[in-house]
Amino acid sequence: MKGLLGLAALIATLGATPTSAQLNDPPMPHIDWVQKLGSQVPLDTPFTDSTGAAVRFGDLSPDHPAILVLVYYDCPMLCNVVLSGLVVGLRGLGLEVGDTYDVIVLSIDPEESVELAADKKAGWVEKYGYGDGSGWHFLVGSEESIRSVADAVGFEYTYLPATDEYAHAAGICLLTPGGEVARIFYGTEFAPRDLKFGLMEASDGAIGSPIDKIILRCFHYDPAKGTYGFAIMTAIRILGGLTVLAIGIAIFGVIRFDRRRKRQGLLSPPPSDAHAT
Repeated sequence: MKGLLGLAALIATLGATPTSAQLNDPPMPHIDWVQKLGSQVPLDTPFTDSTGAAVRFGDLSPDHPAILVLVYYDCPMLCNVVLSGLVVGLRGLGLEVGDTYDVIVLSIDPEESVELAADKKAGWVEKYGYGDGSGWHFLVGSEESIRSVADAVGFEYTYLPATDEYAHAAGICLLTPGGEVARIFYGTEFAPRDLKFGLMEASDGAIGSPIDKIILRCFHYDPAKGTYGFAIMTAIRILGGLTVLAIGIAIFGVIRFDRRRKRQGLLSPPPSDAHAT
């Protein structure tokens, strides 16, 4: 009987242990990326780039839109997945980094070094495989500078001392040439179509062909999902307009052809009478 009671007590103790550990563990922080479309990034914020040069955020891409990626270079997994997804999307974009847009990668860890930033830049530019890397900016900075940019774009993150890691949101942010938040894409995979549409809107139409701009009208950005969706009513209106235009051109061609034929008939000489004497 005592043996059975002891076994029951042991089972009860073992069953209670995980619950007690869960109660004693600190709760995971709530991390989000808040949509702040139109928010202005402080352009005078100082950072250091991967060459060791002091830079202001506003000097990095003054004439182009930019893709901002907030990560930390020693991240064991998520940050590398985000950067890998971005590189895959950029390779399918058909627009080279540095030509019409830049990529700004900012470490959220103020303890990370210039040497680490340079190493990461070399690795990711090599994976990208195009250009000389001049359009890629890998930055380190102070806690104050990092927070000012992160807060401006709605990016939330926090340091976890127990694991010496950062909990943070996953995604990228598209900025206008003036440093305003244009689009935020969530997750770790970024479709070339979404990247192109986002850059087109961030550049106010300076990027993309006339066909791209017509296609863009058939899609709309959904802030809740952080992606572009097909706008069926807009597409119907565009197709309807194109149909009316095509019919109009066809009718104009028929009328013009008919008038030309009639004009040629009036100018032609009357047929000669072969039996005239």
